[in-house]
Amino acid sequence: MSNFFEKRAGNNALNVNTNTQNDKSVAIAITTHGSDLYWAICAIMITATMVFVGLAATKPRHHRIFHYITAAITMVAAIAYFSMASNLGWTPIDVEFQRNNPVVRGVNREIFYVRYIDWFITTPLLLMDLLLTAGMPWPTILFVIVVDEVMIVTGLVGALVKSSYKWGYFAFGCAALAYIVWELVWTARKHANRLGSDIGKAFVSCGSLTAFLWILYPIAWGVCEGGNVISPDSEAVFYGILDVLAKPVFGALLIWGHRGIDPGRLGLHLRDYDSDPAVYDNDKHANDYGIPANNTGVTHTGVANTGVAHTGVAGNNNTTRPTDGVVTGAEHV
Repeated sequence: MSNFFEKRAGNNALNVNTNTQNDKSVAIAITTHGSDLYWAICAIMITATMVFVGLAATKPRHHRIFHYITAAITMVAAIAYFSMASNLGWTPIDVEFQRNNPVVRGVNREIFYVRYIDWFITTPLLLMDLLLTAGMPWPTILFVIVVDEVMIVTGLVGALVKSSYKWGYFAFGCAALAYIVWELVWTARKHANRLGSDIGKAFVSCGSLTAFLWILYPIAWGVCEGGNVISPDSEAVFYGILDVLAKPVFGALLIWGHRGIDPGRLGLHLRDYDSDPAVYDNDKHANDYGIPANNTGVTHTGVANTGVAHTGVAGNNNTTRPTDGVVTGAEHV
């Protein structure tokens, strides 16, 4: 009986979700050690998400944009790591280089495409965090995000190609990465420093971390999906450390850096319904006179609501106030 409970308490993911997909088995795949690590990172991502959302609740709604973006990053990553820990979201791909090392010996390798789905969603959000912090113009932000998507897609396609042509996609991805890093360390950094020393400091700390970590991802790709040099368990360690530093740790640094920065200084003039005088006071004034909020100025009779009474004498227009909560539009005497 004790053996039964010990077995039930362990990680059973690989027994439930085996190393067979579409009637094809994979030779080089994660073990329970890799699955355990993925579960641990999943827990870190979930915890970080709850912390970021909790911190957002302490701020006015129009000051929460960076909390929400950062929480979305770790939330998506948590789902991806749940999938990988469960030994799901992968496909077997024949390796270009067959090794004699027992941990990478075999004709095919487990490629987690769910990792790239995660990156396709989260890396643009990471860049938005950084480029909005730097106050970059929207055309630049959109173009950098498109280049980032090219980087992720070429990485995925390269990982799914078994021939040497995968390195062509790898080269395209590296070129895209080089442009992104250049934008971060040069253009965006200069832009952030002009907005103030506190903004510049927040950007440099987070931007430098991101640029450094992202340069390491192609190395991880080269020894994992690309070159089949290290085992899938070691792949879990390599990518896992990078993702924890690039997402929860990055997010903590970013939110800490923004603790005293008003988003308005970054050009983010966000409105909140019950705190924006342009909206709230106008609706309150309208309700005082029985006028529906966001009144279009047109009555049910089709007469424009000008609030002006026409006496029929030129130059003798007097403003009237609606009475008894009824909008009469124009009164003709």
